[in-house]
Amino acid sequence: MKVVGITGGIGSGKSLVCQIFSRLGVPVYESDKAVHTFYEKYPEINEKIKKEFSEDVFEKNGKLNRKRLGEIVFSDNKKLNTLNSIIHPLVKLDFEKWLKSNKGNPYVIKEAAILFESGSNEICDKIISVISPIEFRISRVKERDHKSRIEIENIINKQLSDDELIEKSDFVIYNDEKQMLIPQVLKIHGVMMK
Repeated sequence: MKVVGITGGIGSGKSLVCQIFSRLGVPVYESDKAVHTFYEKYPEINEKIKKEFSEDVFEKNGKLNRKRLGEIVFSDNKKLNTLNSIIHPLVKLDFEKWLKSNKGNPYVIKEAAILFESGSNEICDKIISVISPIEFRISRVKERDHKSRIEIENIINKQLSDDELIEKSDFVIYNDEKQMLIPQVLKIHGVMMK
């Protein structure tokens, strides 16, 4: 069974591409969605975050305020690295469990915004990058997450550039409203099913 990594900058359309693969019957592990469940699944994460970032990133009801935490880490590389060092070992373990439960498929997808930065690319047989023009990405994220342009640009500046992603990938899917996504996905799916 092959592992195919999917990555791309914020707002590039990774989730949409993953939905298309999923409709084709390909199991998809979405790292970002998995991480959102960790805060309740693994209470020790919250303790580490409190210790490293203060209790201010939690609401009075004890829930993590991801927006507040995001504002902190995307304006400070050191703090972003600290958060990643807390989260990534758990993502790795969670993915390994998920992988065992999805044996028998020709291939599976592992989606991660920071596939290369986290080292997750090393377990992938092939890598797909989803590329989309910056202005489209900013507009999508503004609408989806209600973030300001400056917040979005801070995140984009912490991620690999499109040129770097293209250079490191086996396949590129262009989500630019000029090329249709489904034919691009079907072409890759055909290659991976061989």
